[in-house]
Amino acid sequence: MIDRATIDKILEAANIVDVVSDFVTLRRAGANLKGLCPFHDDRTPSFIVSPSKNICKCFACGEGGTPVNFIMKHEQLTYPDALRYLAKKYDIEIKEREQTDEEKQQQSERESLFVVNEWANSWFQHQLHETVDGRAVGLAYFRHRGFRDDIIKKFQVGFCPDKRDIMWREGKAGGYNPKYLIQTGLCIEHDNGSPTDRFRGRVIFPIHTVSGKVVGFGGRVLDAATKGVSVKYQNSPESIIYSKKRELYGLWEAKQAIVKQDLCYLVEGYTDVMAMHQMGVENVVASSGTALTHAQIHAIHRFTSNISVIYDGDAAGIKASQRGIDMLLAEGINVKLLLLPDGDDPDSFARKHSAEEYQTYLKEHQVDFLRFKTDLLQQESKGDPLLMSRLVNSIIDSMSVIPDDITRAFYIKETAQMLAMEERLLTTAVEKKRKAMREEQAKQRERERTSADKALSAEAQTANPESGPTTEGQGGVGGMSGAEGMSGAEGMSGAGGMSGAGGMSGAEGVGVTGQDTAADALQIPTTAASLPSRRAREENLFDKKERLLVEMIIRFGEMILLNVEEENGTVRPFTVIEYIHYVMEQEGLQMRNETHRKILDMAMEHVNDEGFKAENFFKNNEHEDIASLTTELLIDREPLSRIYDKDTTMLPDEKRLLELVPHVMMDYKLAICREEQKEILRQMRDPKVIADKEACRKLMLRKKELKQTESQLAKECGDRVLMR
Repeated sequence: MIDRATIDKILEAANIVDVVSDFVTLRRAGANLKGLCPFHDDRTPSFIVSPSKNICKCFACGEGGTPVNFIMKHEQLTYPDALRYLAKKYDIEIKEREQTDEEKQQQSERESLFVVNEWANSWFQHQLHETVDGRAVGLAYFRHRGFRDDIIKKFQVGFCPDKRDIMWREGKAGGYNPKYLIQTGLCIEHDNGSPTDRFRGRVIFPIHTVSGKVVGFGGRVLDAATKGVSVKYQNSPESIIYSKKRELYGLWEAKQAIVKQDLCYLVEGYTDVMAMHQMGVENVVASSGTALTHAQIHAIHRFTSNISVIYDGDAAGIKASQRGIDMLLAEGINVKLLLLPDGDDPDSFARKHSAEEYQTYLKEHQVDFLRFKTDLLQQESKGDPLLMSRLVNSIIDSMSVIPDDITRAFYIKETAQMLAMEERLLTTAVEKKRKAMREEQAKQRERERTSADKALSAEAQTANPESGPTTEGQGGVGGMSGAEGMSGAEGMSGAGGMSGAGGMSGAEGVGVTGQDTAADALQIPTTAASLPSRRAREENLFDKKERLLVEMIIRFGEMILLNVEEENGTVRPFTVIEYIHYVMEQEGLQMRNETHRKILDMAMEHVNDEGFKAENFFKNNEHEDIASLTTELLIDREPLSRIYDKDTTMLPDEKRLLELVPHVMMDYKLAICREEQKEILRQMRDPKVIADKEACRKLMLRKKELKQTESQLAKECGDRVLMR
C-alpha cells in the first residue's frame, strides 16, 4: 500500500497539463487549454484543461478530473496503479509493503496481462540479440531488409525461436501464471491440453499504447519460410487490453513528431513505419494491415487534423485509399494521398533512395483527395455517361460528410470546375445528401431515446412496483420559516445557542406549528425507488438546488462562515460545512442524491483535520463519482450569484459567504416547498382522492400551509436570483 505522505507528494507533483499533453494536443484558450477529448468521438475541441485548478473536463461527454482521475480513465487503471503511473512519470520513489497473498489474488486481470506482455517483450528482444538462432535468423532478417541497429532497438523488435513451447516453458519457469500466457495470446492451449507458442519461428513487432504500454504483438514469418504460408503476419488475439481495431502501430514513437509537424503519415505495415523512421520521417503510424477504423482515426486526430495516406501504387492500394477517405473526411481531417511509384511500399521505396530523396518525394507528391479521386474516377469512366453519373455521385458522397461548411464549399467549387459542371447543381445535390443524413441521424437518436426511456421506465417500475399517489405523511415543509432561519444579525439563546453576526436563533430559527416537528415538516423521499426515473431526477429543479449546496461545500467548505458561542461562553469558528450540516440536521433533511450525501458526510468527518481543504480533498477523492462531480462543479464556473452592491461592484463569492450560503439554503428549502405543492396538486387530481372528502380537506389545508411558507421564504430570498 502507498502511504499518505507519498500520495500527497504525487498529487502535488502531478501537473494536469503535463499529464494530458502526453495523450492530447492542447492549444491555449484564454486562461485554459483546449483539445479533442480522448474519451469519445470528438470532432471539435470540447476537452478543457485548467492549469490553475489542475483539473480537466470534457463538456461533451462529461469525463475528466485530476491527473489521477485522467490516468485512471485513459489507461484503465485502478486508483493505486494510477498513482504508481504518476510516481514513475515524476521520479517519485514509492515504498510499499509486500502484498499479501489475498491482495495478489485481487490484482486486476488487466494489469496482470500488461505484466506478462512486458516480460514477453523483453524475452523476444533477448532472443533476437543474445541467442545464436536469434542473431543468425532474426537479426539477419532485419539487417537484410536494410534496418540499422538503432532502429531495431528503437522499435524493440524481437524474435521467437521455431520451437514448439519454449516460451511457455520459460514463462512458467519465470513464475508467470500460465492462464495469462494463454489470455494474452502468447501461447495457444490445444484441446489435448498441450500448449504451443503462437509466434514461433517469427520476428516480433511489439504494439504499444500511446503511453508506451505493450498491449499485443505482431509476428511475421521469415522470407525463407513464406512459401506455402497463407498468413505471413499473425497478431495477438483480441483481449481486455488489446483491440486490433483500436491500436495504431508506431503512435507511441510518433506522437511528438506528429504534433511538431502537425501532420501524420498513415501507412499499412510495421516495416513501413520503421523504414520511414530510418529515412528521418518520424510522424508516421500504421493501421497494421486492417481496414481503417473510426477508433484509429480518432486516435490520430487527438494530435493533428492533417493526414497523408500512403498506399502501394497498385490497384489494390488505390481502392484501399478510397475506402478510408470518407471516414477521414467525416472526422474533420484534412486528407492528402500519396501513391508510390512502381508498386513500391514505403519500405521497399526507402531501400532505393536516400533520406533526402525520400523526404523530398513525400513533400512533392502529396495530392489533395478530391483531385485524386476525381482524376481516378474520370479515368475509369472514360466518358461513359452512366459511369460519369456514378463518378459524380461518389464524389458527392465524399463531400457530404465534410463537417466544415467553408471547406465543403471550397471542394464543391473545385469539383465543379474540374468536371465542367454548374456549381449550383453540385451544391443542391450535396445539401440534399446532407439533409438525408441528418434525418437518418435524427431517427437513430429517437430510436435510442425510445429504447432508453423504455429501459428507464422498466428500471423505475422494478425499483418501486407499488408506486402510486403518496399520502399526507410523505412530507412537506410544515411551519418552517425560512425568514427566520440562520438570519444575518440575530443571535441565538438557549442550549447550544449561536450568537454573533449571522447567528442562528434557537427560538425563532426554524419555526414549527402545533405538534409538528421540523423533521416531520420536511420529510423528503431519499431512495431511488421514490424517484420516477433517472431522466426526471436530472431535470428536477430540486436537484439543481441541491447541487448548489454541494458546490458550496466543495468550493468554500472549510472557510469560516461565522463565530459560534458555545454553552460555556467560548466562541469557536463555524465553517460552511458545519452550517449546512447543522441546518440539514435540525430540519430533518437528507440530500436525495447518494453522491451528494457522501460528500456532506465526508466533509463533516474531515472538516477539522489539519490542513483540510475541501476542493483538494474531493477532486482527488478515490471515489470516481465524487471526483467527477467535483471536477464538473469546479471547472470554468461563473460566480455562484451575481449580486451587486450599491456602487455596482461585484464581490467575489468568498467575500460574501455570510449572505450567500444562507441564501442558497433558503433557495433550496423554497424548492422543496414548491415541489411538495406540485405533488399535492397531482394527488388532488386522483379520482380516489377526489371521492374522499376528508383526504381532500387535509390536502387543501396542507396546501395552504405550504403556500404561506412559500411566501415567507420567497420574501426572504427577495429578488436576488442565482444565475447558473
